[in-house]
Amino acid sequence: MIRFFLHQTVIIRPLLPISPYLLHARSLHLHQKPEWRAKCSSIQMHPVLGVLEKCTTMSHLKQLQAQMITTGLIQDMFAGSQMMGFLAAGQVPGGLDHCLAILNKMENSDSSLWNSAIRGFSDNDDPKQAVVVYKQMLLMDVQPDKYTFPLILKACGRFRVVGRIGEELHGHVLKLGFDMDVYVQNALIHVRCVRGQVLDARQLFFQMPQRDLVSWNSMINGYVQCGLPEEAIGFFREMEAVGVQPDVVTMIAVASASARLGRLDVGRWVRDLIIQKRIAFTTKLRNALMDMYVKCGCLESARKIFDEMPTRTVVSWTTMVVGYSKHGELSEARQLFDEMPNTDIVPWNAMLSGYVQCKRPKEALSLFHEMQSTPVRANEVTMSILLSSCSQLGALDIGQWVHHYIDKHNICYTVELGTALVDMYAKCGNINRSLRVFREIPEKNALTWTAMITGLASHGHGRDAISLFSEMINRGYLPDDITFLGVLSACCHNGFVDEGRHFFSQMTSRFNLMPKSKHYACMVDLLGRAGLLGEALELIEQKATMADAVVWGAFFFACRAHGNVEMGELAASKLLELDPGDSGIYVLLANLYTEANMPDKATKARKMMKDRGIEKTPGCSLIEVNGVVNEFIVRDKSHPKTEEIYACLTEMAKHIQMGG
Repeated sequence: MIRFFLHQTVIIRPLLPISPYLLHARSLHLHQKPEWRAKCSSIQMHPVLGVLEKCTTMSHLKQLQAQMITTGLIQDMFAGSQMMGFLAAGQVPGGLDHCLAILNKMENSDSSLWNSAIRGFSDNDDPKQAVVVYKQMLLMDVQPDKYTFPLILKACGRFRVVGRIGEELHGHVLKLGFDMDVYVQNALIHVRCVRGQVLDARQLFFQMPQRDLVSWNSMINGYVQCGLPEEAIGFFREMEAVGVQPDVVTMIAVASASARLGRLDVGRWVRDLIIQKRIAFTTKLRNALMDMYVKCGCLESARKIFDEMPTRTVVSWTTMVVGYSKHGELSEARQLFDEMPNTDIVPWNAMLSGYVQCKRPKEALSLFHEMQSTPVRANEVTMSILLSSCSQLGALDIGQWVHHYIDKHNICYTVELGTALVDMYAKCGNINRSLRVFREIPEKNALTWTAMITGLASHGHGRDAISLFSEMINRGYLPDDITFLGVLSACCHNGFVDEGRHFFSQMTSRFNLMPKSKHYACMVDLLGRAGLLGEALELIEQKATMADAVVWGAFFFACRAHGNVEMGELAASKLLELDPGDSGIYVLLANLYTEANMPDKATKARKMMKDRGIEKTPGCSLIEVNGVVNEFIVRDKSHPKTEEIYACLTEMAKHIQMGG
């Protein structure tokens, strides 16, 4: 049974009993629960607070805490906040639970103490506990202040539990009268953007009585996060027009927007602005510019920034590895990867992903094997990449091993990982296991449904694929162009002409999706298999701009299947116009003539290929034996067991001849 991680779950830690050291100190000094009183911050340099940062064990921390109580230091607001923040930051094992225990034992505690705890949990990558602290704060009748809401809203944004909780927090803001506070409003804008509600965020922005730089930055970042880079740059220009000066955060966001656009001219304009406005080239800004150059295809400029960086982070190295991989320069990517301090899983995932993207799955599996000998531990992203490798290879045994590895090492089943499993089992031939995994996933997205629909279609289960598509729509998931490709493929493989026409029409009429060349190829294939060559050709001519090699190739195969030489010649001529160096076209044309009993034309097609110096591309095949994937290429003699292979082939040929 698959174990899935529920992102919306809020785990409440059990509150530990208060420390015996603390109870003993109370009996010595106060004989009552301490009350939190705000004092002057002159105590900020107290030596006890200096020792606080050096604590490494809970035992030392409890002794220090007892000393703070006996001296009365614990009653100071600043000192108490420092203690809460330190505990919540998780720098001492057990500090998180101890922090909650103290807060729940204190009476009349100040909101600043709770704020420190909320900040600590949020900054310690435990934002769910920040929400728990906030709820406990309300139960203890401690009223939040204007600093509480930015902290808790930020925490919600970090783990994206911003649905019902986000609305409740907005209600609290309005009820307590903080809706006009610029810091609170900035936090609300941030949360709206995290939810993808950028229009609501914009409305909040323009309702603000006053806006600061953070307000503008929140909106620009929000547009970038919501996939609206042009709007982000437009908002930045508007910000400049009203005289608000950008800072490094602004320029990081604008650089990210230009990266998403893939516009090198915009990216260079951003870099010139940074220099013109004398904004400091921080490491994060350099990383953003480097990412922009990578995504705009200018690796030379990206590498120049990388080489000139005084300090490099994991992001710096990973950006360059991803950049080289994306552009097919795997040797450069691997060289950088081998040079970097690989103590983090992120660069490993980047290199693994690079191999998969470049269709070199065997190298990806080999690299993962190498990773297992290091202290780095795989995560759900690693597993998704490995499953993609197995899908490319059709290696079911290895895919099953990866599935077992996930369960054995308690790796969280994200939606993406579940989808990768569905896809792997389908592409590796086990459609029943794929369907079982699909049904076990409690949380799905449109990609999960699409993977299952496509899998069913490729295995010839057309009716099941169409039925699942209807279920997907009824459950409120929106299909994309890839989903429709799967549905049309299901219709094509099963000869559902009327259904295919219906779904092809629905793409634009109901879902406002523009068909791409692959959709036209599916329809041409569907109509062609049914012998409707005239309708298929009419469809191609209606959308001549979509008629690429895939479309004409589908039409050619239909013509060949029905022995229509005239239309087949038309398709072949179009294919040769698109790619005159493709040996397969000449071979297919020659075969068409041969099957139509036109040997002279077949000879002419082969001669044309020879005269143009075009050689037939060697065929290849893959086979998995005992978890090892072997690749065979026609006339290849580089395999270490070449002699045994050819001897076996010769023996097989003899047996075939003997068998007639």
